[in-house]
Amino acid sequence: MIGQTNRKIRSGKLQRALRNNMSGAEQSLWNVLRGRRVSGLKFRRQHPFGKYILDFVCLENKLVIEVDGGQHGQQAVYDEIRTQELQVAGFCVLRFWNNEVLKEIESVKEKIGLVVQELQSHPPQPPP
Repeated sequence: MIGQTNRKIRSGKLQRALRNNMSGAEQSLWNVLRGRRVSGLKFRRQHPFGKYILDFVCLENKLVIEVDGGQHGQQAVYDEIRTQELQVAGFCVLRFWNNEVLKEIESVKEKIGLVVQELQSHPPQPPP
């Protein structure tokens, strides 16, 4: 995977700081994903890829899960560019709002499970 490690991000240990200061929604979702609890898949949290740090990623299935807070309402264009760049790299990107994770965790788990099943039968293809 091209650009999986970004020297600037890695040298600043930003991902470690983000792991240590996860939001409540990120912590709730991590409790669902960690320990191969979803279809036996290994998820990583705050994983560097290119110029980004991904909230959660399963490298095996190329699935990225992002948890967005209120600040993402003002940065929709940035998020769209980020999603497109990840899709070009072959990733499938799922986005959930903080309140969705906190109030509807069962629905979030179900959606992730359905996407994982789909990815296992039809891996994502980069857009043309």
